[in-house]
Amino acid sequence: MTYKSILVHVDQSRHTAQRIRIAAEIARAHQAHLIGSAMTGISSFIQMEGAAFVATQLDGFRDRALAALEQFDSIARSVGVLSYEKRFIDDDAEGGLALQARYSDLVIVSQTDLDEPDTSLLADLPEYVMLNTPRPVLIIPSVGEFKQVGRNALIAWDGSMEATRAVTASLPLLRQAGNVTVAIFDADKRQGAHGEQPGADIALYLARHGVKVDVVQEKSNMDIGNALLSLAADLGSDLLVMGGYGHTRFREVLLGGVTLTVLKTMTIPVLMAH
Repeated sequence: MTYKSILVHVDQSRHTAQRIRIAAEIARAHQAHLIGSAMTGISSFIQMEGAAFVATQLDGFRDRALAALEQFDSIARSVGVLSYEKRFIDDDAEGGLALQARYSDLVIVSQTDLDEPDTSLLADLPEYVMLNTPRPVLIIPSVGEFKQVGRNALIAWDGSMEATRAVTASLPLLRQAGNVTVAIFDADKRQGAHGEQPGADIALYLARHGVKVDVVQEKSNMDIGNALLSLAADLGSDLLVMGGYGHTRFREVLLGGVTLTVLKTMTIPVLMAH
């Protein structure tokens, strides 16, 4: 697998420049086409039902989206991306990104920042996109500066379908990493998930794809989410690869405990797949 099409969320938040730069650098490294997508923030369903009200607000939202796309254009050009495009979408960010993600190899968004004054975003954007698209989602923390992503990667491996999808989706990044660590927590509690030697099969799979890995088995004295982030800090990791667990009802996101902990308290970029 290679990344040929990368989708990045573009808005006017204070985190946008770093998110676009990271997306642009990944696109350049993989010679991928980069799509910067800015949404008005007003759902297409609301536009149909409340056309009179929306008409009085839409011009302002469109102006903001178009201004954000100019920033995307400037950063993509300065990073040296050879192929990129700007997209303006009349929809909310959640629905717009989930739809476009079907035609991309990787989606890049930012962690929800509750202190961000952008009222066009709902608080569950990363979760919604991750659970409503079959594509991997790279989530950039709302706190911190990340000069590089994926040079020292940590994989949270539990043998699940979600973790398998995340590992497969991250192969283009893992092949370029200098260090990759596969972490298995409490292997004895998941009988049958790892085979006779926990970590041996996933290490062999990755090796066949040109990824050199170290396998570590950990016992957790805390919840797994915090244990993962603690291990990432100890290893100096700049990318966490893991399965995303949960399901959605209409405008309600229900997440598993580890997924919720990491999404709320992440300290490094996280690539998730559901």
